[in-house]
Amino acid sequence: MSMNRIFILGGTGYAGTLIARHLLEQSDAQITISARHLEKAQNFADELNRRWPGRVKAIRADASDAASLRFAFNGHSMIVVAAPVTAHADKVVRTVLETGADYLDLQISAKKLALLQSLAGEIGRSGRCFITEAGFHPGLPSVLVRYAAAHLDTIESAVTAGYLNIGNTLPYSDAVDELIEAFRNYQAQIYKDGHWTKPNSWQMRRIDFGGDIGSKQCFSMFFEELRDLPKLYPALRNVGFFISETHWVTDWVIMPLALIWLRSIPLGTHRIGKIVWWSMRTFHRPPYLVELFVQATGQHAGQPAQFQASVSHPDVYELTAIPVVATLLQYLDSSPRRPGLWMMGHYADPVRLLNDMKRMGVKIQTHI
Repeated sequence: MSMNRIFILGGTGYAGTLIARHLLEQSDAQITISARHLEKAQNFADELNRRWPGRVKAIRADASDAASLRFAFNGHSMIVVAAPVTAHADKVVRTVLETGADYLDLQISAKKLALLQSLAGEIGRSGRCFITEAGFHPGLPSVLVRYAAAHLDTIESAVTAGYLNIGNTLPYSDAVDELIEAFRNYQAQIYKDGHWTKPNSWQMRRIDFGGDIGSKQCFSMFFEELRDLPKLYPALRNVGFFISETHWVTDWVIMPLALIWLRSIPLGTHRIGKIVWWSMRTFHRPPYLVELFVQATGQHAGQPAQFQASVSHPDVYELTAIPVVATLLQYLDSSPRRPGLWMMGHYADPVRLLNDMKRMGVKIQTHI
């Protein structure tokens, strides 16, 4: 099986189309675009083939139909799950294993992650490489911590933070529903003074992003990719992720009501997502930007040292797709294959990842 035949499940969605374009620009990979309707996938494949002749195919695939997936996945080396299909994660993951392919997903889902972890032994024994929690968050927070560690001799503290301001032109997509669903199991713990705080004990911290964003009040938010960082860096005593305030209507009215609604109305995710997205498009003010930031302290050349880095882009879908493609470039170059279950934030070499992201249009800033 060729290592460069990549299948994109949800290849006509916002993230999927960007992943396809960047992959074609940055590699010699052959791409298969899938959608539930073949005509839609074929139209996009035809558009891509006009620029990259003969490198793109189209096929119909339905994540709810294992037989459809089995037929579509056959002959591909890597399945990229760019569609919001966590409701069908069991079918998708098991079919990938059955067809002998590798796997990467962009979804944040406690249920999906638990499924993958339960299959970790089988994934490793089969020699497959499964990469999960890819994108900008989750995905980049632990990359930024590891990037900071690469610039320090010893890393002792690393605070990561995210600023998300989408503006009023970005369209709504089903991926928002998955993001809202993730808040149903919202955890806020951080690693403080060598111990994890309680999952529901959220913290507030004012963080200076600098530039046009400035100083923002931020709220703690936990991603599973952060859990193993203290094991990787024994001197690390403090680590966590914080999400920035946006507008008081969204932060103190819409989001608290959304969380209450999520816990009381199990099937209300789509309606809640629409309201939150409307609020973010209506009340937020410039700068319209997505940024992730790390501020780390430690030792360098025997002296106390600080390191800061940030990644930013005006388009949230670009800042989701570009880290995925940068990770896939490392996957395509890897020899031998790196089997097992990986978080994107632990699979990717952080220095190369940020260099490749910069080449694809992400703004990277560092300060020592």
